[in-house]
Amino acid sequence: MRIPGDEALLLKRVQETGDVAGRDGARCGQGALRNRAVVEQAPQHSGAREGQAALGHIDEHRTRLLAGLSGEVLEVGAGNGLNFPYYPAEVTRLIAVEPEPRLRSAASALPSRSARVDVVDGHAGQLPAPDGSVDAVVMSMLLCSVADPDAALAEARRVLRPGGQLRFFEHVRADSRAMRRVQRLVDATVWPLLCGGCHTGRDTAAAITRAGFTITELDRFAFPATKIPLPAATHILGSARRAAS
Repeated sequence: MRIPGDEALLLKRVQETGDVAGRDGARCGQGALRNRAVVEQAPQHSGAREGQAALGHIDEHRTRLLAGLSGEVLEVGAGNGLNFPYYPAEVTRLIAVEPEPRLRSAASALPSRSARVDVVDGHAGQLPAPDGSVDAVVMSMLLCSVADPDAALAEARRVLRPGGQLRFFEHVRADSRAMRRVQRLVDATVWPLLCGGCHTGRDTAAAITRAGFTITELDRFAFPATKIPLPAATHILGSARRAAS
């Protein structure tokens, strides 16, 4: 199959670099840590400097993602706990759900401003929490890699109290037709293999609405800023409410 020029260039970059976006979260966290190590060991390289800038921005996005949360919060796919330091002190309990034992172990060692942090085994399709038991659910770079995003969102809705919040930070389907073609190409070939099952072209905002949430805030932006557009650059960050039923 012949791949058009721009798409071939992007595919080549994905093949060479793997998790080029340096994302965090359950599955993408391991790639982010690898990228952080590469950046810190090679600060003289222009690409490394770009990577350092991107890491600074992810801290900014984490702060926005979690600002204003309080009460009992459940984070799905908490990975190695990179979000923990950004939770407000008003969060009285954080339930961090993570299926990978090594990541759970790393998360358990991290500090948090929350009064209580419980790092527990579990996965997005069957959350270890009763119905209507938490004030907020956090999903950060998760819905790109779960096998069934609709099931994960249904579980998030189940464990939320009526009026509870879903906070999300995800990379999603691109705006342009050309980049959507690239996303379909990499999703059908190398990207899920290189990035732990991650898919670049999911319409996550539509999935959130379809699951019975009302989106109350939505910021759409490119991250990280790179000279060459990347399949996983289009992100959304926002919040949604579980309607009372």
